[in-house]
Amino acid sequence: MILIIGNGISGVTAARNIRKKSDEPITIISSESKYFFSRTALMYVYMGHMKFEHTQPYEPHFWIKNRIELKQTFVESIDTDAKTLLCTGGELLHYDKLIMATGSKPNKFGWKGQDAKHVQGLYSKQDLENMEANTQGISSAVIVGGGLIGVEMAEMLLTRNIEVHFLVREKQFWNNVLPKQDAVFIMKHFEKHHGLHMHYSDELEEIHVDESNSAIGITTKNGNKIDCQFVGLTAGVSPNIDFIKKSKIETNRGILVNRFLETSVKDVYAIGDCAEFTDAIPGRRSIEQVWYTGKFMGETVAHTITGNRVEYNPGHWFNSAKFFDIEYQTYGDVLSNLKEGESKFVYQHPKEEILLHFVFDTVTRRFIGVNNYGIRLRHLVFNAWLDKSATIEEVLEDLASANFDPEFYKTYESDIVAQFNTEFGTHIVAAKRKWWQKLTNA
Repeated sequence: MILIIGNGISGVTAARNIRKKSDEPITIISSESKYFFSRTALMYVYMGHMKFEHTQPYEPHFWIKNRIELKQTFVESIDTDAKTLLCTGGELLHYDKLIMATGSKPNKFGWKGQDAKHVQGLYSKQDLENMEANTQGISSAVIVGGGLIGVEMAEMLLTRNIEVHFLVREKQFWNNVLPKQDAVFIMKHFEKHHGLHMHYSDELEEIHVDESNSAIGITTKNGNKIDCQFVGLTAGVSPNIDFIKKSKIETNRGILVNRFLETSVKDVYAIGDCAEFTDAIPGRRSIEQVWYTGKFMGETVAHTITGNRVEYNPGHWFNSAKFFDIEYQTYGDVLSNLKEGESKFVYQHPKEEILLHFVFDTVTRRFIGVNNYGIRLRHLVFNAWLDKSATIEEVLEDLASANFDPEFYKTYESDIVAQFNTEFGTHIVAAKRKWWQKLTNA
């Protein structure tokens, strides 16, 4: 029996891939929801663009067909000696192999009033339901923390004509991730949204409550007081492992695993947001809380459990998100500050909200990474360029191959190449989808 705690992308991917290679009984356990759903789609349920059932990638018959049992209960403790889980109501479940994919929970930093009514994060299905109830009839909200979840929450609230005050601790938005020019570009986009008030270089000091313990306002560390009826806590997430700390499984910030996603206890594995590598891949974080890394971990652990022990190797870094109306993609390594020996090239359209930020090796000219805002670029093409250590000149010459926009959309490759030629004294001529043709003909 294989038990999987958590039905997010990591746990479900592990179950699906194990089933392809094994007839071993599989049970996925979740207290959040019976069926797997897309977390990134929660905001669109609140905004009225879809119903919750539309966020489920698989029909109910999928689980029956693939002989994957779904159990909705809460795991209270793990006995790794007896190989049992104690669940709600005293139910005991036995396992031969255990995969923990327990995900994350919103951070709290001991703020006064952080557990009051109408104060919450945005991660789970229950958070969505609470937000629906907590924002009924309100006029003003405060969001604490300048990350992607905060942007999602702000957009959700603004669609209901709720005034939003957004507290960002740093001078620029997402300062620890985005280079300054990129951050300023996004910050200017925020200014266009009526009802969104950005407060930079300020932090939450206290949440004020009324006699019913409901939020009525906040005070910042700079002494600013803001009246509100809702407080969103979006200052990052941390691994959801409180009940695991009581077991013999070693933990730190997350559940400690090696490159094979094995924990300190035999036959117990951890994947996704809750896993922390004891020996992280060079250049990457020990805890990787991104959708695609969770998916890769699920695929990797499935190989190991079914007899083909495989080391986790997610390849080149990539991610995508949306800042209100601006789509964002990143491929390779574009850090908030250049490393020694790196150079950058930034193209920003003079009128449209489009920016591309390239990083490359100053000496060898090897392409290192790109941040892209406002147009879509193909992951497959950039991954191939990173694999072959293409130069920045090769990338720009064939940039049209990476353009994901439809054929008759306006293109910008010629302008981008012309600016690069001017800045760096080169004579590149933009080609037409040369590398993409090589890939599709392979």
